[in-house]
Amino acid sequence: MSGHIAEPTVLRRLAGMLQRPVAPADRQRARLHLLDWIGCAIAGAREEVGKAFCDQKNVLADVFRWGALGNILEMDDVDKRAILHCGPSIIPAALALAGQASGDRLLDAIVRGYEATIRLGRACGPAHYATWHSTATCGPIGSAAAAATMLGADEDELCRAMSLGVSQAAGFWQTRHEAASAGKQLHTAHAARAGVDAARLAMAGLTGPLSILEGEQGFFAAMCPDGDPQAVLADYGESWLIHQVSFKPWPACRHAHPAIDAALLARAAGHDGTSVERVEVVSYQDAIKFCDRPQPNSVVESKFSLQHAVAITLLKGKPGLMDFSIPAISDPATAALRKKVHVAAGSPYSDDYPARFGAEIRLHGADGEISVYKVPDALGDPENPLSENGILEKAVGLLQAGGLSKSEASDLADAVLGLNAERMPAAVMEALP
Repeated sequence: MSGHIAEPTVLRRLAGMLQRPVAPADRQRARLHLLDWIGCAIAGAREEVGKAFCDQKNVLADVFRWGALGNILEMDDVDKRAILHCGPSIIPAALALAGQASGDRLLDAIVRGYEATIRLGRACGPAHYATWHSTATCGPIGSAAAAATMLGADEDELCRAMSLGVSQAAGFWQTRHEAASAGKQLHTAHAARAGVDAARLAMAGLTGPLSILEGEQGFFAAMCPDGDPQAVLADYGESWLIHQVSFKPWPACRHAHPAIDAALLARAAGHDGTSVERVEVVSYQDAIKFCDRPQPNSVVESKFSLQHAVAITLLKGKPGLMDFSIPAISDPATAALRKKVHVAAGSPYSDDYPARFGAEIRLHGADGEISVYKVPDALGDPENPLSENGILEKAVGLLQAGGLSKSEASDLADAVLGLNAERMPAAVMEALP
Protein backbone atom coordinates (compact mmCIF):
# COMPACT_ATOMS: atom_id res chain seq x y z
CA MET A 1 0.00 0.00 0.00
CA SER A 2 1.06 3.63 -0.41
CA GLY A 3 3.57 4.74 2.22
CA HIS A 4 4.67 1.23 3.16
CA ILE A 5 8.46 0.80 3.29
CA ALA A 6 10.03 -2.65 3.28
CA GLU A 7 13.04 -2.95 5.57
CA PRO A 8 15.82 -3.01 4.89
CA THR A 9 15.57 -0.90 1.74
CA VAL A 10 18.02 -1.27 -1.14
CA LEU A 11 19.70 1.94 -0.07
CA ARG A 12 20.07 0.77 3.52
CA ARG A 13 21.72 -2.45 2.34
CA LEU A 14 23.98 -0.52 -0.04
CA ALA A 15 25.10 1.73 2.81
CA GLY A 16 26.08 -1.36 4.76
CA MET A 17 28.11 -2.69 1.82
CA LEU A 18 30.00 0.59 1.57
CA GLN A 19 31.17 0.33 5.17
CA ARG A 20 33.60 -2.51 4.46
CA PRO A 21 37.33 -1.74 4.72
CA VAL A 22 39.30 -0.14 1.90
CA ALA A 23 42.67 -1.84 1.42
CA PRO A 24 45.99 -0.21 0.43
CA ALA A 25 45.69 -1.63 -3.09
CA ASP A 26 42.28 0.02 -3.43
CA ARG A 27 43.70 3.34 -2.30
CA GLN A 28 46.51 3.04 -4.79
CA ARG A 29 43.98 2.51 -7.56
CA ALA A 30 42.09 5.57 -6.33
CA ARG A 31 45.32 7.58 -6.61
CA LEU A 32 45.46 6.77 -10.33
CA HIS A 33 41.90 7.96 -10.87
CA LEU A 34 42.57 11.08 -8.84
CA LEU A 35 45.63 11.89 -10.94
CA ASP A 36 43.71 11.20 -14.14
CA TRP A 37 40.93 13.55 -13.04
CA ILE A 38 43.33 16.32 -12.00
CA GLY A 39 44.90 16.31 -15.45
CA CYS A 40 41.50 16.51 -17.12
CA ALA A 41 40.33 19.29 -14.79
CA ILE A 42 43.37 21.55 -14.97
CA ALA A 43 43.57 21.26 -18.76
CA GLY A 44 39.79 21.69 -19.02
CA ALA A 45 39.99 24.97 -17.13
CA ARG A 46 41.81 26.51 -20.12
CA GLU A 47 38.88 25.85 -22.45
CA GLU A 48 36.17 28.47 -22.99
CA VAL A 49 33.60 26.29 -21.25
CA GLY A 50 36.00 25.86 -18.35
CA LYS A 51 36.50 29.60 -17.96
CA ALA A 52 32.74 30.02 -17.61
CA PHE A 53 32.79 27.82 -14.50
CA CYS A 54 35.83 29.45 -12.89
CA ASP A 55 34.39 32.72 -11.59
CA GLN A 56 33.22 31.80 -8.08
CA LYS A 57 35.04 30.88 -4.88
CA ASN A 58 33.66 29.06 -1.83
CA VAL A 59 33.12 25.39 -0.98
CA LEU A 60 29.95 24.90 -3.01
CA ALA A 61 31.31 26.96 -5.87
CA ASP A 62 34.52 24.91 -5.74
CA VAL A 63 32.74 21.58 -6.03
CA PHE A 64 30.45 22.96 -8.76
CA ARG A 65 33.40 24.32 -10.75
CA TRP A 66 35.53 21.22 -10.37
CA GLY A 67 32.55 19.03 -11.24
CA ALA A 68 32.40 20.71 -14.64
CA LEU A 69 36.11 20.96 -15.41
CA GLY A 70 36.92 17.26 -15.34
CA ASN A 71 34.45 16.44 -18.12
CA ILE A 72 35.20 19.19 -20.65
CA LEU A 73 37.94 17.41 -22.61
CA GLU A 74 36.05 14.09 -22.86
CA MET A 75 39.05 12.30 -21.32
CA ASP A 76 37.49 11.38 -17.95
CA ASP A 77 37.37 7.79 -16.71
CA VAL A 78 34.39 5.58 -17.51
CA ASP A 79 32.72 2.40 -16.29
CA LYS A 80 31.70 0.68 -19.50
CA ARG A 81 28.98 -1.51 -17.99
CA ALA A 82 27.30 1.43 -16.27
CA ILE A 83 28.16 3.61 -19.30
CA LEU A 84 29.02 6.61 -17.15
CA HIS A 85 31.93 8.72 -16.00
CA CYS A 86 32.76 8.40 -12.31
CA GLY A 87 35.47 10.95 -11.63
CA PRO A 88 33.80 14.25 -12.62
CA SER A 89 31.21 14.25 -9.84
CA ILE A 90 32.74 12.05 -7.13
CA ILE A 91 36.30 13.36 -6.85
CA PRO A 92 35.27 17.04 -6.65
CA ALA A 93 32.78 16.24 -3.87
CA ALA A 94 35.49 14.51 -1.86
CA LEU A 95 38.07 17.24 -2.49
CA ALA A 96 35.72 20.07 -1.59
CA LEU A 97 35.45 18.66 1.93
CA ALA A 98 39.08 17.56 2.27
CA GLY A 99 39.99 20.36 4.69
CA GLN A 100 42.41 18.85 7.19
CA ALA A 101 41.36 15.27 6.41
CA SER A 102 44.00 12.64 5.76
CA GLY A 103 44.93 11.43 2.32
CA ASP A 104 43.66 7.98 3.23
CA ARG A 105 40.22 9.34 4.01
CA LEU A 106 40.16 11.15 0.67
CA LEU A 107 41.08 7.96 -1.17
CA ASP A 108 38.52 5.93 0.81
CA ALA A 109 35.86 8.47 -0.12
CA ILE A 110 36.71 8.13 -3.80
CA VAL A 111 36.57 4.32 -3.63
CA ARG A 112 33.17 4.34 -1.90
CA GLY A 113 31.75 7.02 -4.15
CA TYR A 114 32.75 5.11 -7.27
CA GLU A 115 31.15 1.96 -5.84
CA ALA A 116 27.79 3.61 -5.24
CA THR A 117 27.60 5.31 -8.64
CA ILE A 118 28.74 2.26 -10.60
CA ARG A 119 26.32 -0.07 -8.82
CA LEU A 120 23.40 2.24 -9.54
CA GLY A 121 24.48 2.83 -13.13
CA ARG A 122 24.82 -0.86 -13.92
CA ALA A 123 21.33 -1.54 -12.59
CA CYS A 124 19.56 1.18 -14.61
CA GLY A 125 19.06 -0.75 -17.87
CA PRO A 126 19.51 0.33 -21.50
CA ALA A 127 16.27 2.33 -21.65
CA HIS A 128 17.59 4.73 -19.02
CA TYR A 129 20.75 5.49 -21.00
CA ALA A 130 18.71 6.00 -24.17
CA THR A 131 17.34 9.29 -22.79
CA TRP A 132 19.06 10.08 -19.50
CA HIS A 133 22.68 11.18 -19.10
CA SER A 134 23.70 8.46 -16.65
CA THR A 135 26.75 10.32 -15.38
CA ALA A 136 24.37 13.03 -14.21
CA THR A 137 21.59 10.84 -12.87
CA CYS A 138 23.82 8.34 -11.08
CA GLY A 139 26.50 10.81 -10.06
CA PRO A 140 24.71 12.28 -7.01
CA ILE A 141 24.55 8.96 -5.14
CA GLY A 142 28.33 8.57 -5.46
CA SER A 143 29.17 12.18 -4.71
CA ALA A 144 26.93 11.95 -1.64
CA ALA A 145 28.68 8.77 -0.51
CA ALA A 146 32.10 10.37 -1.05
CA ALA A 147 31.13 13.59 0.74
CA ALA A 148 29.56 11.70 3.64
CA THR A 149 32.74 9.65 4.02
CA MET A 150 34.77 12.85 4.19
CA LEU A 151 32.47 14.12 6.93
CA GLY A 152 32.90 10.94 8.97
CA ALA A 153 29.34 9.67 8.50
CA ASP A 154 28.15 6.50 10.17
CA GLU A 155 26.04 3.98 8.27
CA ASP A 156 22.76 5.74 8.99
CA GLU A 157 24.10 9.14 7.96
CA LEU A 158 25.59 7.63 4.80
CA CYS A 159 22.22 6.12 3.92
CA ARG A 160 20.45 9.44 4.45
CA ALA A 161 23.03 11.29 2.37
CA MET A 162 22.63 8.92 -0.56
CA SER A 163 18.85 9.17 -0.40
CA LEU A 164 19.05 12.97 -0.60
CA GLY A 165 21.57 12.69 -3.42
CA VAL A 166 19.40 10.38 -5.52
CA SER A 167 16.47 12.74 -4.98
CA GLN A 168 18.34 15.31 -7.08
CA ALA A 169 19.08 13.04 -10.06
CA ALA A 170 18.71 14.82 -13.42
CA GLY A 171 20.21 15.29 -16.87
CA PHE A 172 18.92 14.64 -20.42
CA TRP A 173 20.92 13.47 -23.43
CA GLN A 174 19.27 16.19 -25.53
CA THR A 175 22.25 18.28 -24.50
CA ARG A 176 24.33 16.37 -27.06
CA HIS A 177 22.12 17.31 -30.00
CA GLU A 178 22.96 21.01 -30.14
CA ALA A 179 26.50 22.06 -30.96
CA ALA A 180 26.54 25.09 -28.66
CA SER A 181 25.28 23.20 -25.60
CA ALA A 182 27.58 22.81 -22.60
CA GLY A 183 24.82 21.19 -20.58
CA LYS A 184 26.87 18.03 -20.17
CA GLN A 185 29.31 19.89 -17.92
CA LEU A 186 26.46 21.53 -16.03
CA HIS A 187 25.16 18.01 -15.35
CA THR A 188 28.41 16.84 -13.80
CA ALA A 189 28.79 20.07 -11.85
CA HIS A 190 25.29 19.68 -10.43
CA ALA A 191 25.88 16.02 -9.57
CA ALA A 192 29.02 16.92 -7.61
CA ARG A 193 27.39 19.78 -5.71
CA ALA A 194 24.22 17.79 -5.06
CA GLY A 195 26.25 15.17 -3.21
CA VAL A 196 27.92 17.74 -0.97
CA ASP A 197 24.57 19.36 -0.19
CA ALA A 198 23.06 15.95 0.52
CA ALA A 199 25.88 14.87 2.84
CA ARG A 200 25.88 18.11 4.81
CA LEU A 201 22.12 18.00 5.29
CA ALA A 202 22.24 14.34 6.29
CA MET A 203 24.87 15.09 8.91
CA ALA A 204 22.58 17.81 10.22
CA GLY A 205 19.81 15.24 10.66
CA LEU A 206 17.78 15.64 7.47
CA THR A 207 16.29 12.37 6.19
CA GLY A 208 15.35 11.67 2.60
CA PRO A 209 13.18 8.87 1.23
CA LEU A 210 15.11 5.72 2.07
CA SER A 211 13.07 3.74 -0.49
CA ILE A 212 14.04 6.23 -3.20
CA LEU A 213 15.42 3.50 -5.46
CA GLU A 214 12.71 0.82 -5.41
CA GLY A 215 9.72 2.90 -4.28
CA GLU A 216 6.56 3.16 -6.39
CA GLN A 217 7.42 6.76 -7.32
CA GLY A 218 11.17 6.47 -6.93
CA PHE A 219 14.21 6.49 -9.18
CA PHE A 220 13.65 3.18 -10.99
CA ALA A 221 9.90 3.66 -11.42
CA ALA A 222 10.42 7.09 -12.93
CA MET A 223 13.60 6.69 -14.96
CA CYS A 224 14.47 3.03 -15.57
CA PRO A 225 11.68 1.12 -17.34
CA ASP A 226 13.86 -1.97 -17.86
CA GLY A 227 16.09 -1.52 -14.81
CA ASP A 228 16.20 -3.55 -11.62
CA PRO A 229 16.73 -1.86 -8.24
CA GLN A 230 17.80 -5.15 -6.65
CA ALA A 231 20.69 -5.28 -9.13
CA VAL A 232 22.28 -2.41 -7.21
CA LEU A 233 23.19 -5.09 -4.67
CA ALA A 234 24.61 -7.55 -7.22
CA ASP A 235 27.53 -9.76 -6.19
CA TYR A 236 30.64 -8.49 -7.98
CA GLY A 237 33.07 -10.31 -5.75
CA GLU A 238 35.16 -8.92 -2.93
CA SER A 239 37.06 -6.31 -4.92
CA TRP A 240 35.84 -2.71 -5.08
CA LEU A 241 34.44 -1.77 -8.49
CA ILE A 242 36.91 1.07 -8.97
CA HIS A 243 39.30 -1.61 -10.24
CA GLN A 244 36.97 -2.23 -13.20
CA VAL A 245 36.81 1.41 -14.34
CA SER A 246 38.40 2.30 -17.68
CA PHE A 247 40.85 5.10 -18.44
CA LYS A 248 40.47 7.10 -21.66
CA PRO A 249 43.67 7.70 -23.62
CA TRP A 250 42.14 9.83 -26.41
CA PRO A 251 40.34 13.22 -26.13
CA ALA A 252 37.08 12.02 -27.69
CA CYS A 253 33.83 10.34 -26.72
CA ARG A 254 34.51 6.87 -25.34
CA HIS A 255 32.25 5.39 -28.01
CA ALA A 256 34.79 6.59 -30.62
CA HIS A 257 37.78 4.97 -28.91
CA PRO A 258 37.51 1.44 -30.37
CA ALA A 259 37.42 2.89 -33.88
CA ILE A 260 40.44 5.09 -33.07
CA ASP A 261 42.30 2.01 -31.82
CA ALA A 262 41.42 0.12 -35.00
CA ALA A 263 42.65 3.06 -37.10
CA LEU A 264 45.93 2.99 -35.17
CA LEU A 265 46.31 -0.70 -36.05
CA ALA A 266 45.74 0.17 -39.69
CA ARG A 267 48.29 2.97 -39.56
CA ALA A 268 50.84 0.68 -37.90
CA ALA A 269 50.33 -1.70 -40.84
CA GLY A 270 51.23 1.06 -43.30
CA HIS A 271 47.85 2.66 -44.09
CA ASP A 272 47.82 6.44 -43.69
CA GLY A 273 44.45 7.08 -45.34
CA THR A 274 45.83 8.81 -48.41
CA SER A 275 45.19 5.96 -50.86
CA VAL A 276 41.85 4.57 -49.67
CA GLU A 277 38.64 4.86 -51.63
CA ARG A 278 36.31 4.07 -48.76
CA VAL A 279 36.56 3.46 -45.01
CA GLU A 280 33.89 1.44 -43.24
CA VAL A 281 33.55 1.57 -39.46
CA VAL A 282 31.53 -1.19 -37.79
CA SER A 283 30.75 -0.80 -34.11
CA TYR A 284 27.73 -1.00 -31.74
CA GLN A 285 24.51 0.99 -31.90
CA ASP A 286 25.28 3.54 -29.17
CA ALA A 287 28.53 4.43 -30.92
CA ILE A 288 26.52 5.21 -34.04
CA LYS A 289 23.78 7.06 -32.15
CA PHE A 290 26.17 9.36 -30.34
CA CYS A 291 29.03 9.64 -32.84
CA ASP A 292 27.68 9.45 -36.41
CA ARG A 293 28.65 13.00 -37.36
CA PRO A 294 30.12 13.24 -40.89
CA GLN A 295 30.64 17.02 -40.85
CA PRO A 296 31.54 18.29 -37.37
CA ASN A 297 31.49 22.07 -37.05
CA SER A 298 32.83 22.55 -33.53
CA VAL A 299 35.34 21.10 -31.10
CA VAL A 300 32.59 19.28 -29.22
CA GLU A 301 31.09 17.85 -32.40
CA SER A 302 34.49 16.60 -33.55
CA LYS A 303 34.93 14.70 -30.28
CA PHE A 304 31.60 13.00 -31.01
CA SER A 305 32.40 12.18 -34.63
CA LEU A 306 33.54 8.70 -35.64
CA GLN A 307 34.28 10.08 -39.07
CA HIS A 308 36.64 12.74 -37.75
CA ALA A 309 38.26 10.48 -35.17
CA VAL A 310 39.09 7.81 -37.73
CA ALA A 311 40.22 10.28 -40.39
CA ILE A 312 42.53 12.24 -38.09
CA THR A 313 44.00 9.02 -36.66
CA LEU A 314 44.73 7.50 -40.05
CA LEU A 315 46.39 10.72 -41.18
CA LYS A 316 48.26 11.75 -38.02
CA GLY A 317 48.52 8.76 -35.67
CA LYS A 318 47.69 8.93 -31.96
CA PRO A 319 45.16 11.78 -31.60
CA GLY A 320 45.85 14.63 -29.17
CA LEU A 321 43.93 17.65 -27.97
CA MET A 322 44.77 19.78 -31.01
CA ASP A 323 43.46 17.10 -33.37
CA PHE A 324 39.96 18.07 -32.26
CA SER A 325 40.49 21.81 -32.69
CA ILE A 326 38.90 24.06 -35.31
CA PRO A 327 42.07 24.08 -37.47
CA ALA A 328 42.13 20.28 -37.42
CA ILE A 329 38.45 20.10 -38.32
CA SER A 330 38.98 22.54 -41.20
CA ASP A 331 42.10 20.84 -42.58
CA PRO A 332 41.36 19.98 -46.25
CA ALA A 333 43.01 16.55 -46.14
CA THR A 334 41.11 15.59 -43.00
CA ALA A 335 37.82 16.88 -44.40
CA ALA A 336 38.36 14.92 -47.61
CA LEU A 337 39.06 11.70 -45.76
CA ARG A 338 36.07 12.20 -43.43
CA LYS A 339 33.80 12.08 -46.48
CA LYS A 340 35.08 8.59 -47.25
CA VAL A 341 34.26 7.25 -43.76
CA HIS A 342 30.96 5.40 -43.42
CA VAL A 343 29.68 4.03 -40.12
CA ALA A 344 27.26 1.27 -39.15
CA ALA A 345 26.36 -0.99 -36.25
CA GLY A 346 26.98 -4.69 -36.64
CA SER A 347 28.06 -8.00 -35.12
CA PRO A 348 29.83 -8.96 -33.00
CA TYR A 349 30.13 -5.48 -31.53
CA SER A 350 26.43 -4.81 -31.02
CA ASP A 351 26.00 -8.22 -29.42
CA ASP A 352 28.95 -7.77 -27.05
CA TYR A 353 28.11 -4.22 -25.93
CA PRO A 354 28.23 -2.89 -23.19
CA ALA A 355 30.35 -5.67 -21.71
CA ARG A 356 32.82 -4.92 -24.50
CA PHE A 357 33.45 -1.68 -26.41
CA GLY A 358 34.69 -2.85 -29.80
CA ALA A 359 34.91 -1.83 -33.45
CA GLU A 360 36.57 -2.63 -36.75
CA ILE A 361 37.52 -0.61 -39.78
CA ARG A 362 37.60 -1.84 -43.35
CA LEU A 363 39.83 0.03 -45.77
CA HIS A 364 38.92 -0.25 -49.45
CA GLY A 365 41.85 0.40 -51.78
CA ALA A 366 41.72 1.60 -55.39
CA ASP A 367 42.78 -1.87 -56.49
CA GLY A 368 39.73 -3.43 -54.82
CA GLU A 369 41.69 -4.86 -51.91
CA ILE A 370 39.99 -4.67 -48.51
CA SER A 371 42.05 -4.53 -45.30
CA VAL A 372 40.27 -5.19 -42.01
CA TYR A 373 41.45 -4.20 -38.52
CA LYS A 374 39.54 -5.31 -35.45
CA VAL A 375 39.59 -4.13 -31.83
CA PRO A 376 37.30 -6.14 -29.52
CA ASP A 377 38.14 -4.03 -26.44
CA ALA A 378 39.06 -0.36 -26.40
CA LEU A 379 42.44 0.63 -24.97
CA GLY A 380 42.01 1.51 -21.31
CA ASP A 381 39.37 -1.13 -20.57
CA PRO A 382 40.23 -3.85 -18.03
CA GLU A 383 40.58 -6.35 -20.89
CA ASN A 384 43.00 -4.00 -22.71
CA PRO A 385 44.40 -1.88 -19.89
CA LEU A 386 46.33 1.34 -20.10
CA SER A 387 49.54 0.91 -18.12
CA GLU A 388 50.24 2.97 -15.01
CA ASN A 389 52.99 4.68 -16.96
CA GLY A 390 50.47 5.44 -19.71
CA ILE A 391 48.11 6.99 -17.17
CA LEU A 392 50.97 9.04 -15.74
CA GLU A 393 52.07 10.26 -19.19
CA LYS A 394 48.52 11.26 -20.05
CA ALA A 395 48.09 13.19 -16.79
CA VAL A 396 51.42 14.99 -17.03
CA GLY A 397 50.66 15.95 -20.63
CA LEU A 398 47.27 17.36 -19.63
CA LEU A 399 48.76 19.23 -16.68
CA GLN A 400 51.24 20.86 -19.03
CA ALA A 401 48.40 21.71 -21.43
CA GLY A 402 46.73 23.33 -18.44
CA GLY A 403 49.66 25.68 -17.90
CA LEU A 404 51.95 23.81 -15.50
CA SER A 405 55.61 23.46 -16.31
CA LYS A 406 56.97 19.96 -16.83
CA SER A 407 58.59 19.99 -13.39
CA GLU A 408 55.42 21.31 -11.73
CA ALA A 409 53.36 18.63 -13.46
CA SER A 410 55.78 15.91 -12.40
CA ASP A 411 55.88 17.17 -8.81
CA LEU A 412 52.07 17.14 -8.62
CA ALA A 413 51.92 13.63 -10.06
CA ASP A 414 54.52 12.52 -7.52
CA ALA A 415 52.44 14.02 -4.71
CA VAL A 416 49.35 12.11 -5.82
CA LEU A 417 51.04 8.80 -6.52
CA GLY A 418 53.69 8.95 -3.80
CA LEU A 419 53.64 7.39 -0.38
CA ASN A 420 53.07 10.64 1.53
CA ALA A 421 49.30 10.47 1.88
CA GLU A 422 49.24 13.41 4.28
CA ARG A 423 50.80 15.81 1.78
CA MET A 424 48.64 14.74 -1.12
CA PRO A 425 45.30 16.53 -0.46
CA ALA A 426 46.95 19.92 0.07
CA ALA A 427 49.06 19.54 -3.07
CA VAL A 428 45.98 18.77 -5.14
CA MET A 429 43.92 21.61 -3.68
CA GLU A 430 46.70 24.14 -4.30
CA ALA A 431 46.99 23.13 -7.96
CA LEU A 432 43.30 23.30 -8.83
CA PRO A 433 41.79 26.42 -10.39
